Amino acid sequence: MTPHEPRPHSRRQFIRSSAATALAGAWLPAGAATAPSAPARASLIAEENRRTGSLDWQLTRVRLDKPQGVRASVIEGYCSRQSVLAGESLDLFVSTAPAARFLIEVFRTGYYGGRGARLMATLGPFDGVAQPVPPMGPKRLVACTWARTTTLTIPADWPSGVYLGRLTTQPAAADQPYWQNYVVFIVRDTRRADVLLQCSDNTWQAYNQWPDRTSLYTDPRGSQVRGVAASFDRPYGKYAQIYENPQSLGSGEWLCFEFPLAYWLEQHGYDVTYCSNSDCVDAAQLTRAKAFLSVGHDEYWDLRQYDAMKAAIADGVNVLWLTGNAVFGVTPFSPAADGRANRVIERVGHFAGLTDAEVGQVRKVFSDDYRRAGPDESAIIGARTVVPFNGGGDWICTRPDHWMFAGTGLKQGDRLAGLVGWEHHGAPAKIPGLEVVAEGLVWAGGVTPSRYTATIFPGPKNNFVFNAATIFWAQGLASPPGHMPPWSHGARPAGPDQRVQRITENLLRRAIGG
Repeated sequence: MTPHEPRPHSRRQFIRSSAATALAGAWLPAGAATAPSAPARASLIAEENRRTGSLDWQLTRVRLDKPQGVRASVIEGYCSRQSVLAGESLDLFVSTAPAARFLIEVFRTGYYGGRGARLMATLGPFDGVAQPVPPMGPKRLVACTWARTTTLTIPADWPSGVYLGRLTTQPAAADQPYWQNYVVFIVRDTRRADVLLQCSDNTWQAYNQWPDRTSLYTDPRGSQVRGVAASFDRPYGKYAQIYENPQSLGSGEWLCFEFPLAYWLEQHGYDVTYCSNSDCVDAAQLTRAKAFLSVGHDEYWDLRQYDAMKAAIADGVNVLWLTGNAVFGVTPFSPAADGRANRVIERVGHFAGLTDAEVGQVRKVFSDDYRRAGPDESAIIGARTVVPFNGGGDWICTRPDHWMFAGTGLKQGDRLAGLVGWEHHGAPAKIPGLEVVAEGLVWAGGVTPSRYTATIFPGPKNNFVFNAATIFWAQGLASPPGHMPPWSHGARPAGPDQRVQRITENLLRRAIGG
C-alpha cells in the first residue's frame, strides 16, 4: 500500500463492493478499493483511520549488541502493563548504554491511508542512564526493576489499538548517529464491538530471549520443560526465530505475525477493538464482541482463558482461529513481585490434545516430567497441534461448495501457495457438525510430512468456530509498512491473496452481520 491510495471505506461498503465484484466474475487487484458512497454513520475505527498517518514511524537505525543477537542495549525499554484503558496510567522504563538523551514517540498502528501508523504523542527528551540487567532467579525468571522514566496517562480520545513507543537517542553532535528501539502496549476498551482482536502477547513473551538466550525455550534441560517462567518486566529483544529482522526490536511478534490482520481490518472499516491475552481470563471480555479473533502464534494460555473461551462459545460468540499451534502450552499468570497482576507466565505442561504416541515421538524435546495440565484444546478450536509441530505447505481447498468460499473461485484441490506454516493444527475434533474445509501436508525440515486440517463447526446459538490451521493466515491479507514476510522450512507464504481476503470477509460477514 502507498500513502496515496483512496481513504478506507466502511465494512458495509466493502461487503457491497465485494459482492458486486464477485457477480461480475472478477476480482480487483490486491489492495484496490472501489469508490465508496458516504456511510450513514462511520464507526470509531473508520473515523480514526481518516486521520493523517505518519510517514516516519518505523525503526530506521538499530544497533544490536552482537551479530545475530537479540539485544540492543544502546537504547531499550518496557512498559508496566500489557494493556491499559483510556484514563489509566502506564509507566515506561528505558535504559541507554552509554547514557544518552532520548525521545519517545507514541504511535498507534492501523491503516491510515496505507501509512500504517499515526503519531499520538511525543514525550521528552529524557536523560537516559544504563539500567541493570537483573540476576536470573528461580525458574530462570529475569524480571527488571528499573527506575521509571516517565508515566503516560492515556488520553480519553485514544482508541483501542496496538501502540508502539519509538525510543530514539538524541546525539550530542550532528555528525553522530542516533539509535532506536520500540516499546509496545495495548490500549483496550470496554465497549461492545463487532470484532475483538486478541494479541498473542503471552507467546511474544515466551519466545523473548532478552537479554541473551533467556526464554521458555533456552533451559539447559531442553526447549519444552516444566517449571520455567518469563516476566513481562523486561524489554522485547529482536524476534529470534524464522527470519532475521532487527527492525522488529521491542515490538514482540506484533509486526511479524499479527499487524497484517489489523491493517486489513482497519483498511476496510471493521469495528474492531483490541486486547491482550491477560485480558481474556474473564469471559465478559470476550462476550462483548460478536467475533473473537486469535491471530498469529497464540501458543500459551492460562486455564482461565480456556474456561472463558468455552463460556463465550456457549454464549454465542463467533470465533476465528487465524492461527496455528494455538492453546498448546499451559502457562498460568502470576503477579510481579510488587503485586501487579498477570506479569509472569510459567510453563507447567501442555493442553491434553497430544496423544501418548505423539508425546513419545517428541520425548527428546519434552522433559520427562512434562505432562498434560489442561483439557483438550481441540474442543474450542476444532483441531489441535500435532506432531511434527513445524513445517510449511500449501492450503488446499476441500469444500469449495461451503459458504465461506463464495466468490473466491476456488475449486476442489485448489491451492493457496505457502499459506500453511510455520506451525499448524491437525487431527480434527469429534464435534457434531464439524467440517474439514482444507487439508493437506506440511513438510517439517522440508522432508518430514505432517497433516494439517482447517475446520469449522457450529456453536449452540447459531454461531460458529473457524480454524485456519496456520500461523501464516494474516500473511494472505496484507503486507503493511513495517512488516516482513516470514518463511519456514524452505517455504513461505506468497503474500496478500484476494481469495484469503474473500474467505476472511465471508467469515466476518456471517459472524457480525452485513
